[in-house]
Amino acid sequence: MADPIHQFQINKIATLGHIGGHEIAFTNSALFMAIAVSGITALMLGATMRRSLVPGRMQSIAELSYEFVADTLKSSAGNEGMKFFPLVFSLFMFILVANVIGIIPYTFTVTSHIVITASLALLVFLTVIVYGIYKNGLRFLKLFVPSGIPIYILPLIVLIEVMSFLSRPISHSVRLFANMLAGHITLKVFGGFVTMLGGFGIAGWLGATLPLAMTVALTALELLVAFLQAYVFTILTCIYLNDAIHPGH
Repeated sequence: MADPIHQFQINKIATLGHIGGHEIAFTNSALFMAIAVSGITALMLGATMRRSLVPGRMQSIAELSYEFVADTLKSSAGNEGMKFFPLVFSLFMFILVANVIGIIPYTFTVTSHIVITASLALLVFLTVIVYGIYKNGLRFLKLFVPSGIPIYILPLIVLIEVMSFLSRPISHSVRLFANMLAGHITLKVFGGFVTMLGGFGIAGWLGATLPLAMTVALTALELLVAFLQAYVFTILTCIYLNDAIHPGH
């Protein structure tokens, strides 16, 4: 059976140069990130260049994506949160397209690497801190001081709030990374059972029916997970941005 972890290996495609004795390489991860960004760009530009009252397929997908993210952001952070729409929309589309591309056989799932998801989570985390302090000043610290808490337990509550805030990038990134990693490993394992049993003749092919059915079902489930994980990352981003805009509890 093929190694289910091998699909996550990062391979060098070309060397771009060296900085400070360190090699700068173009890898399969960078390639599929570029493909995801190119696909999103082509979709949005292609949909807006030929706009019509009766939208075609591309225009419908683009408009549905726009409205979905806009409604999610407004419901979580209010109209003031729309200033972050470019950031939130870019995150949602990149994660969704990267997840869907990763389901295609012989491709690469960039969101199955913690370095990618952690970078996106840290981007959101730092945006919240910088904008929260810029907009609210020291009032941003009210985020850690819930109202109506008795004074004798306030230090403990503040400590819990600070720890919870600092752990946001961890939970934000690990949730996406772990779900994509686990799903693709499971697919690879069941797909390996199909090919392994297929080598035992007719009896083997009959025995491979169940893992084949499971592989098909898991592929459909992974499509759902690809969307759900993009949505979960986006809704958490909106909630965190709302804390920067309205830091009081």
